[in-house]
Amino acid sequence: MSSFPHRLTGPRRRIATALGVLGAALALTVATAPGATAAPRPAPDRAEVTPGNAYMGVGARIHDDAPAEDPSMSIMAPTDGVQGIDVSHWQGAIDWASVRGAGTQFAWIKATEGTGHKDSRFNTNYTAAYHAGVIRGAYHFALPNASNGATQANYFASSGGGWSRDNLTLPGVLDIEHNPYGAMCYGLSTTQMRTWINDFHTTYKSRTGRDTVIYTTSSWWNTCTGDWTGMSTRSPLWVAHWTSASPTVPSGFPTWTVWQYTSTGSVGGVAGDVDRNQFNGSRDRLLVLADNT
Repeated sequence: MSSFPHRLTGPRRRIATALGVLGAALALTVATAPGATAAPRPAPDRAEVTPGNAYMGVGARIHDDAPAEDPSMSIMAPTDGVQGIDVSHWQGAIDWASVRGAGTQFAWIKATEGTGHKDSRFNTNYTAAYHAGVIRGAYHFALPNASNGATQANYFASSGGGWSRDNLTLPGVLDIEHNPYGAMCYGLSTTQMRTWINDFHTTYKSRTGRDTVIYTTSSWWNTCTGDWTGMSTRSPLWVAHWTSASPTVPSGFPTWTVWQYTSTGSVGGVAGDVDRNQFNGSRDRLLVLADNT
């Protein structure tokens, strides 16, 4: 993976109305995609999130690690290039054929959290995305204070996080970010956190043959791992930074492989807000990542 660029952010903060009715109407015109309808229910923020219900970016929202999104941001959002989404049960039923038809080429789907929670829609989403021709993979929401990295990697690999060279499966993702249930760094020291991440990666690779993609924010990584460089040549980086400008890359990584640039995107086939992501390269390079070639 060392030859791959390292780049990599989540669901649903309600759009502020500071720009007034005109700004909101403009954002709606630009960002609304065909086939999208009102969200079946909003994903929780702050104290509303309960164990098993975390999703990519929830920690950033709770801890204000990501900036509040401006309704006008969608005008300049990086919706060119190779586009993807990430989802969990909070998106409800997804029409994956419409997702692919809207130009979305890849997706990561929540599989597990800790060692006792499997996303209720994972099996449906993972299979349906495959049959729609979406290059997809699974992600694990890490709870480093619940059990060690090896234990959680084994649970993930056994519960949907595996990998096969079928031209449509991406390596699994370790979603490690602000703790949505408590202390930012889960009560671990920087040394303990490095050990936890390394154990997860080593175990996952021994189970699947693939390096783990790391999803995080610059703030969390720099604080909780102490600017650790130990994963920079092993794990592609998926960085969460909700902005229309270039993302801020955590210390220790040379660049990003995937960039989560908004948590309030809109894509045909998905009801309501969905995280949108850009891959740092062409579709051919995305397939290289998927096929480990």
